[in-house]
Amino acid sequence: MSRIGKKPVTLLKGVTATVTPANEIIVKGPMGELKQAIDRDIKVTITGDIIDVTRPTDQIRHRALHGLYRALIANMVTGVSTGFKRELELVGVGYRATATGQIIDLALGFSHNIIFEVPKEVKPSATAEKGQNPRIILESADRQLLGQVAAKLRGLRKPEPYKGKGVKYSDEIVRRKAGKSAGK
Repeated sequence: MSRIGKKPVTLLKGVTATVTPANEIIVKGPMGELKQAIDRDIKVTITGDIIDVTRPTDQIRHRALHGLYRALIANMVTGVSTGFKRELELVGVGYRATATGQIIDLALGFSHNIIFEVPKEVKPSATAEKGQNPRIILESADRQLLGQVAAKLRGLRKPEPYKGKGVKYSDEIVRRKAGKSAGK
């Protein structure tokens, strides 16, 4: 049995979940509503405030899907109740970010500014405090979408290993290289 898949998901206060006949789970809460299609072999049952995910056999495919869908459902429940947050840091001289509505304007050392449009499910904000690197804060109920948007922003200028310049996650540690060795 999958250690992750066999753990039941407990619905938090203010969160409701329903399974449609088309094998789709819908989770509603104070932060919004999320939907996820479930493979037809995996069975999801809701009893009271507990969601159980079961698989029909011990095939490799079923074992993989069992843990996957349990983790996705747990992320949906957490997302609609408290939400998720991701911070990115801009390291480099002259690197700036401003967020207006769903658009982030980035100055990343190129000849032009980059205009990045964020999906409506993600709430962006940018801060620039004196003495610290500018930060972009992304908040959403959908963990998958939040991670994808953060990865796209990071991909615009990945942190380089010599000076550490670029867009990095706030908790990311950039491995530094020594560069040229001086003298002979």
